[in-house]
Amino acid sequence: MANPLWWKGAVIYQIYPRSFQDTNGDGIGDLRGIINRLDYIKSLGVDAVWISPFFKSPMKDFGYDISDYRDIDPIFGDLTDFDELIAEAHQRDIKIIIDQVLSHTSDQHPWFLQSRESNNNDYADWYVWADAKEDGTQPNNWLSIFGGPAWQWEPRREQYYLHNFLTEQPDLNFHNPQVRQAVLDNVEFWLKKGVDGFRLDAINFCYHDAQLRDNPAKPKEKRQGRGFSEDNPYAFQYHYYNNTQPENLEFMRDIRALLDKYPGTVALGEISSEDSLATMAEYTSGGDKLHMGYSFELLTDDYSSAYIRKTVETLEANMLEGWPCWAFSNHDVERVASRWAKNGEVNPEQVKMLTALLGSLRGSVCMYQGEELALGEADVAFEDLQDPYGITFWPNFKGRDGCRTPMPWQDGEHAGFSTVKPWLPVSHAHSLQHVAKQQQDAHSTLNAYSEFMAWRRQHRALVEGDIHFIDTHEPVLAFIRNHGDESICCYFNLSEQPVSVEVTHAPSHQYQDSLRHHTGRLQGQTLHLPAFGCWFARLYPLPLCHKT
Repeated sequence: MANPLWWKGAVIYQIYPRSFQDTNGDGIGDLRGIINRLDYIKSLGVDAVWISPFFKSPMKDFGYDISDYRDIDPIFGDLTDFDELIAEAHQRDIKIIIDQVLSHTSDQHPWFLQSRESNNNDYADWYVWADAKEDGTQPNNWLSIFGGPAWQWEPRREQYYLHNFLTEQPDLNFHNPQVRQAVLDNVEFWLKKGVDGFRLDAINFCYHDAQLRDNPAKPKEKRQGRGFSEDNPYAFQYHYYNNTQPENLEFMRDIRALLDKYPGTVALGEISSEDSLATMAEYTSGGDKLHMGYSFELLTDDYSSAYIRKTVETLEANMLEGWPCWAFSNHDVERVASRWAKNGEVNPEQVKMLTALLGSLRGSVCMYQGEELALGEADVAFEDLQDPYGITFWPNFKGRDGCRTPMPWQDGEHAGFSTVKPWLPVSHAHSLQHVAKQQQDAHSTLNAYSEFMAWRRQHRALVEGDIHFIDTHEPVLAFIRNHGDESICCYFNLSEQPVSVEVTHAPSHQYQDSLRHHTGRLQGQTLHLPAFGCWFARLYPLPLCHKT
């Protein structure tokens, strides 16, 4: 019988389909490309793939503006391709998680096309509409994360509509029960197709404050970016009213009740709020809401062991019932190989250590395509930019194209991604790190990745155990994972310099580190860690540790 809790401690490989593999020669990746690479994905030792949106869309935000929630955009294939993808993945024991973008639609969605026509049609109240102030200005001071006011004037209705993201992404009105049911029906369409779960995009944005109260200003010293840069006006406000409303919790329960009808399916919520860690805990509490929460808290520039420890411990202290999911990279932020590198220079040894660190934290793991190759952020020229976010905020913020360039598979023009010029150029640096080359190198980051994931899978303490941090000084991060009668001590050197640290627990057996030359060396009670080294050891007897 299949394990209904397969997702607990799972390694989830995120695929950005536009940039994974093109099979029809249009320069854009497709579902057939994912099918053709399933054996590669299986070789990584992951449990599931999360596929970013492939639904029908005008592609103003590259699939996060959906015009038909129940169909595939022709550039990616069709529903037959999707059915084959599900079947082939399941044959290889790979779960399929797909994005669901529920808070907003495309402005080309039939619901919106009718809603905008008048204030008395069947869909008039399906979106967030509001009258102008007496002077004609927007209903309140809410801002779009993509720049400018979050309100757009619609002359047909002589009203403004809300868009927390692009103008072409109007927000649905979840205060309307018909909207909630229609959205849930769309979700169930894919459950019936056999998907194993959903990554719920911006899930805390579904509800807005019905009174449309202004957001208060945020002091300059408290502005910080989580998925946006600090010079974005969006950072100038506390977002108390345009997202993360109390009513959203009941909708989370509706989602969970639906998924519970399909045993073994999972909901992973992307959360970006004023206190994302607290919201993650709240949205996964009680066993009747989301299974897992996912935030931007480790997708930041802060690379210190103190910050990582504080982030994880803060969540652990609050998330007493739910389950976290951690990531260092995704399709919205600078690749971690560059972001956490010294002077932005990619170091494959650091990437190997980061793979082991992420895979050792308590929770499930999201790894972004190319992370296993140590791909750094690509330098995309302004004239090649596709991301409207980057075009708007250039040059201070170059957008998200640098992490979305095509996967390099082999030697040759376009690195085996496509036979024609891709939608984004293949990075020259990436073409030197292609899959075929790394598969032949026993010491490559790709082989280190798959070896570590295979080793991790053998130890339940690393997959689903508790976590207890050990006091260390920068740049060392250390903790113990406990599960049943297994206890594993984990040490990581986050720097490019060797370090030595006193070990307080005596190991009865030291594991052979799957990262080979990264293995630390214990002499007495002193652990010597090489640059970007990590060390794992079994502890016996079981230490008196507890989840913190």
